[in-house]
Amino acid sequence: MTERTPAVELMRLINGYQVSQAIHVTAVLGIADHLREAPRSSDELAALTGTHPQSLYRLLRALAAVGVFHEDGERRFSLTEMGQSLRSDTAHSIAGWASLVGRPYYWQTWGHFLHSVRTGENAFRDLHGSDVWAYRSDHPEESAIFDRAMTALSRGIGAAVIAAYDFGPFDCIVDVGGGQGLLLADLLAARNGARGILLDLPHVVSRAEALLRSKGVSERCQIVGGNFFESVPAGGDLYMLKAILHDWENEDAIRILRVCRRAAKPEGRLLVIERVLGPPNEAPDGKFSDLNMLVAPGGQERTREDFATLLSAAGFTLTRVISTGTRQSLIEAAPA
Repeated sequence: MTERTPAVELMRLINGYQVSQAIHVTAVLGIADHLREAPRSSDELAALTGTHPQSLYRLLRALAAVGVFHEDGERRFSLTEMGQSLRSDTAHSIAGWASLVGRPYYWQTWGHFLHSVRTGENAFRDLHGSDVWAYRSDHPEESAIFDRAMTALSRGIGAAVIAAYDFGPFDCIVDVGGGQGLLLADLLAARNGARGILLDLPHVVSRAEALLRSKGVSERCQIVGGNFFESVPAGGDLYMLKAILHDWENEDAIRILRVCRRAAKPEGRLLVIERVLGPPNEAPDGKFSDLNMLVAPGGQERTREDFATLLSAAGFTLTRVISTGTRQSLIEAAPA
């Protein structure tokens, strides 16, 4: 066994991209779903996925060595506890995210990271000639993969958000940039009698009706296609922004918040659902997510103090920050 020296540990970090891409490939192939019921041999899995048997075996044994799968002595593979999260049907599935991050356009953008560090500019825009939102709008297949990833990540967050925050006082909840409406649908299902308004770009919310209907809340939820830089529906009791502000630099984030401020009632509330960066030398997940914001959408993750500054500039006062026990926190604000 290799000695765990600092140089060896650093080499593992350096080669992390290999593991990332290996997991991406298994997610695209749906390997975890094929292992849902019972172990299978690599040859069986190759037949099911239309792949080269020996190459697939080499992929699976590598991931078994880092704990994603378990290999027995006869080239049969099963899911570990970690690997269960790659199934598409689990509550905390990250298969959608694994399928997204290895897409060529996304992968190539991280290869252009040095440009961002040298210039402060968005790597995606420099490499692809447009921002990530315009790119996905022009490439519907990539937009669909992104939407599935975001919806899957929301599955693990919704219950924690509902448990951490009292939505009882709010009769009308406006989900600004709410994608296909999973979080809002879960809120409405838990809060009988409340109404919801889902706002996102027209091509995004065009796929929301089926999800809302499946949750039994479509009659209590209005779907609005629009642009949150221009307007949001007025008169809501609570405006939610889940994983929106981190996609944008401060000037644009303030623009979004000011649009919400104009629409909010004087007694209304704003709920920002985002990561809150930890102190120095801690919480690496948030700080690497911050680098992802720099590379791809061009935004940033923020500290509590950063959020307070943004909210104040837009006419809100930060009232409290609530932990959900997940990577996301709840930043509550009131009109100033």
